[in-house]
Amino acid sequence: MKKQMKRLLLTSLFACLSLFVLASCGNGEDASQEQENDGETVIVAMNVESEPAGGFDPAANWGCAEHCHEPLIQSTLVTTDVDMNIVNDLATEYSCSDDGLTWTFKIRDDVKFTDGEPLTAEDVAFSYNTIKDSPNSEMDLTMVEEAVAVDDTTVEIHLTKPYNAFLYSAAVIGIMPEHCYDENYGENPVGSGRYLMTQWDKGQQIIFEANPDYYGEAPKMKKVIVVFMAEDAALAAVKSGEVDIAYTFATYSDQKIDGYELLSMQSVDSRGISLPTVAAGGTKTEGDTTYEVGNDVTADLAIRQAMNYAVDRETMIENVLNGYGTAAYTVSDGMPWASEDMKVETDVERAKQILADGGWEDTDGDGIIEKDGLKAELTLYYSASDSVRQALAAEFSNQMKEIGISITYEGKSWDEIYPHQYSDLILWGWGANSPSEVYNLLYSTGWGNYSSYENATVDRYLDEALAVPNLEDSYEFWKKAQWDGTEGVAPQGAATWVWFANVDHLYFARENLHVAEQKLHPHGHGWSLVNNVDQWTWE
Repeated sequence: MKKQMKRLLLTSLFACLSLFVLASCGNGEDASQEQENDGETVIVAMNVESEPAGGFDPAANWGCAEHCHEPLIQSTLVTTDVDMNIVNDLATEYSCSDDGLTWTFKIRDDVKFTDGEPLTAEDVAFSYNTIKDSPNSEMDLTMVEEAVAVDDTTVEIHLTKPYNAFLYSAAVIGIMPEHCYDENYGENPVGSGRYLMTQWDKGQQIIFEANPDYYGEAPKMKKVIVVFMAEDAALAAVKSGEVDIAYTFATYSDQKIDGYELLSMQSVDSRGISLPTVAAGGTKTEGDTTYEVGNDVTADLAIRQAMNYAVDRETMIENVLNGYGTAAYTVSDGMPWASEDMKVETDVERAKQILADGGWEDTDGDGIIEKDGLKAELTLYYSASDSVRQALAAEFSNQMKEIGISITYEGKSWDEIYPHQYSDLILWGWGANSPSEVYNLLYSTGWGNYSSYENATVDRYLDEALAVPNLEDSYEFWKKAQWDGTEGVAPQGAATWVWFANVDHLYFARENLHVAEQKLHPHGHGWSLVNNVDQWTWE
């Protein structure tokens, strides 16, 4: 009862806060009424974690952090369409040298920052070099040696190694003005994008207005108000008609709210478990931290392969996500670089046979298989603040009992989870609009190689994929790194991960709000929704 009272009080508090915030949006008028009158304003509720901690500074992760998205108030050299094709933004053309080490971009000569100053190649070079050198940036530009302005409309990006996935990074890196960039830029950004940030009430709301001097097609949605709310408060705001679109989760998906419909956006927001491929006893040092590496149970290939065949993804999606998700087999399902060979049908009997052939059996009748005195007992860690991951962990544990593998699942904070990342099962969330995610997880020295899997053939394919100047020509190498018919990380191969589901991103939206077609959402339930908010309309 105390928990219920606390939840009700918090919901009421957030609802009251939202009323205060929204009432301030337009001359004391109700914000939803203002939208209804002008037909050019939309109020979007995002989770509280979506508020940019470092402000609107690309060097402090705006747009180009782990949860990547278009930066809205800054222009980018290129961008991506709904099919993940690269299209020009500032760039009018681009090319790559034969050795893959120099990317040359020609940019428009008619672009101005919102303070009236022209945007030139010097600003592009400054932005890339600043982000590359920033200790606060999460954007991986370690492959960039230097960006150089050749003239006002030509910039060269010099790389230390061939890396064609750089183009996908360029699609989210906002260009900043060198002439007025300082430590306060994040709170007072000057850009050249579709919108200006005109108001930021920290912890409450951000207001964007259309840039009247934007060089591209004028935004149809002239004002975008983003309010930050906890999950219960966002639902309450929808029920009271205070917001036009709000994120929600599968647990609320069956609710019917007058005037609203449930929008389901497909994603590459993957949930899966990393499986250590080496025996326990090793260590790995990163910075000042030393991690234990390896797990004697998952080091056995039969265990890893059996898990992949035994997991019932569709049941997980139905029981945990209320059907709002798609089966995941890779970190990049639905992307042009994903391999069909990663897909595997649920086959519990095959999983049992793999284990039996590998010498695993239940010798004492306790329901847990063992081999050479080692029982198949594992611990799975998940983020304690994520109810969906908790439910996925419980479902996975139940499913693995059927093949004799005992999995204890524990919810912890990420600070408590990270020490186990190379030695135990971790329920991760991944997914990006870039093949670099595949590289990071599979390459022997990749920073996300939690499985500690090293394979020279896979590394060679990944290096070849990045070295091809033409992106389309690289896809076959990304796929071969996953499975070439003999080697790779596929379930029939090294089976380094067990992927569960791509979580649909759910929103309650007003029935007369037309949300333009979305690209696959990456990991993170936030700003990716409004990548194309300039194309939204009221009907």
